[in-house]
Amino acid sequence: MAEARLRAELEESKAEIQRLNERLSGGPPTVLKDLPLVSLVPKWSGLNSAVPIEECFASIEGAAHIGKWEEPDHIRIAVLKLTDAARLFYNGCPELHEDVKWQRFKNVISQRFKNTHRLASFYAVTNRETEEK
Repeated sequence: MAEARLRAELEESKAEIQRLNERLSGGPPTVLKDLPLVSLVPKWSGLNSAVPIEECFASIEGAAHIGKWEEPDHIRIAVLKLTDAARLFYNGCPELHEDVKWQRFKNVISQRFKNTHRLASFYAVTNRETEEK
């Protein structure tokens, strides 16, 4: 009885070892991505009060390097972190939804919001001068 049970366990173990060997030899090793690093990437609204978009992109690229993210992950994370005007722009821009590369994504977003901080400074100075008069 005990001998039969041991033989059955031995056969199960051999089968499990065979399955594991097949998985190991079945392809390239799996690279684990460190997705909790997403929390290091700030949300970005595109508004005057937001950090410059270059800082947001640098955060994504830094976290991607550390976390072993691939290029599509850069875009997915960036999209997750868009809010307000930036999210509206993304939703209304079909070219960003089709097989876009990271560099193209950055260029389109940067081009759309490139003068946000300069315009905010200009309006602040203009308003201050108007109020002083």
